[in-house]
Amino acid sequence: MKSAIDPELLKNPLFIELMEEGLAIQHQFSAEPIYARTGKGYLKPTGVAELQKIKSAKRAKRG
Repeated sequence: MKSAIDPELLKNPLFIELMEEGLAIQHQFSAEPIYARTGKGYLKPTGVAELQKIKSAKRAKRG
Protein backbone atom coordinates (compact mmCIF):
# COMPACT_ATOMS: atom_id res chain seq x y z
CA MET A 1 0.00 0.00 0.00
CA LYS A 2 1.46 3.30 -1.07
CA SER A 3 -0.01 6.46 0.38
CA ALA A 4 0.31 9.75 -1.41
CA ILE A 5 1.36 12.97 0.29
CA ASP A 6 -1.11 15.80 0.01
CA PRO A 7 0.38 18.41 -2.39
CA GLU A 8 -0.62 21.17 0.05
CA LEU A 9 1.61 19.60 2.72
CA LEU A 10 4.58 19.74 0.36
CA LYS A 11 4.27 23.54 0.45
CA ASN A 12 4.16 23.70 4.25
CA PRO A 13 7.60 24.61 5.72
CA LEU A 14 6.85 22.88 9.03
CA PHE A 15 5.97 19.63 7.27
CA ILE A 16 9.15 19.80 5.21
CA GLU A 17 11.27 20.44 8.30
CA LEU A 18 9.69 17.55 10.18
CA MET A 19 10.16 15.18 7.25
CA GLU A 20 13.83 16.17 6.94
CA GLU A 21 14.40 15.56 10.64
CA GLY A 22 12.59 12.24 10.51
CA LEU A 23 14.58 11.05 7.52
CA ALA A 24 17.82 12.18 9.17
CA ILE A 25 17.25 9.86 12.16
CA GLN A 26 15.51 7.02 10.35
CA HIS A 27 18.65 4.86 10.42
CA GLN A 28 18.46 4.78 14.24
CA PHE A 29 15.20 2.83 14.37
CA SER A 30 15.58 -0.91 14.71
CA ALA A 31 12.77 -3.43 14.61
CA GLU A 32 12.71 -6.16 17.20
CA PRO A 33 12.61 -9.60 15.54
CA ILE A 34 9.65 -10.74 17.63
CA TYR A 35 7.69 -7.62 16.66
CA ALA A 36 8.53 -7.71 12.96
CA ARG A 37 4.90 -8.17 12.00
CA THR A 38 3.63 -5.32 14.15
CA GLY A 39 6.36 -2.82 13.29
CA LYS A 40 7.29 -2.27 16.93
CA GLY A 41 10.91 -1.68 17.76
CA TYR A 42 13.18 0.76 19.48
CA LEU A 43 15.37 3.78 18.83
CA LYS A 44 19.08 3.03 19.00
CA PRO A 45 20.96 5.47 21.22
CA THR A 46 23.30 7.92 19.57
CA GLY A 47 26.29 9.72 20.89
CA VAL A 48 26.60 13.40 21.64
CA ALA A 49 28.68 13.94 18.50
CA GLU A 50 25.86 12.85 16.20
CA LEU A 51 23.32 15.03 17.99
CA GLN A 52 25.66 18.04 17.75
CA LYS A 53 26.14 17.33 14.04
CA ILE A 54 22.38 17.34 13.45
CA LYS A 55 21.89 20.55 15.44
CA SER A 56 24.73 22.39 13.71
CA ALA A 57 23.42 21.32 10.30
CA LYS A 58 19.99 22.64 11.27
CA ARG A 59 21.46 25.96 12.42
CA ALA A 60 23.51 26.31 9.24
CA LYS A 61 20.43 25.68 7.13
CA ARG A 62 18.50 28.43 8.91
CA GLY A 63 21.18 30.92 7.99
